Amino acid sequence: MSITTSTPLPEHQTAWQRLYRGYAAYYQVPMTDDILAQVWEWIHDDQQPFFCRLALDNDGTPIGLAHFRAMPSPLRGTMVGFLDDLFVDPAHRGSGAVDALFSTIAEEGRRQGWPLIRWITRDNNYRGRAVYDRVATHTNWQTYQLDL
Repeated sequence: MSITTSTPLPEHQTAWQRLYRGYAAYYQVPMTDDILAQVWEWIHDDQQPFFCRLALDNDGTPIGLAHFRAMPSPLRGTMVGFLDDLFVDPAHRGSGAVDALFSTIAEEGRRQGWPLIRWITRDNNYRGRAVYDRVATHTNWQTYQLDL
C-alpha cells in the first residue's frame, strides 16, 4: 500500500470525524458534534497556529490523522511544535501511515522554523510508545495538569 499525506479537504470531513472519534474513544474522552465542529474550524482557520495532516490510502481515503500546533518555548525564546493528537485506524496500523504522518509533521515543523516537536502519551500506550521510541527521544519530563 502506498501512503500519501494531505491537509484535510472538505470531502475528508466525514472520514476525519470517524478517525477523531476513534482517537477520543481510545483515550475514553467524550466527543461531541460541537467539539468536532470547533476543531474542524481551527484546522481551516489560517489565523490559528494549528495544523492537521491526514494519511491517505491508495484510494485517497483518510486512514490516519495528526493534529499539531505552534507553542512558545520561553526558555528557548522561540516557537516549537506540539503534537496534540496522532491516530491511525486500527485496520491500517503497520501500513506505514504513522511514518508518513511523522514525516509530514517534521516537514511542516522545519518549514515553520521549529527546533523540535513535543508530545505526550499515556504510559500504557505501548504500541504508540514503540513507534515514538523509534522516531524520537524519550525525555525525563513529567506532565501535570491543573484542572480548573
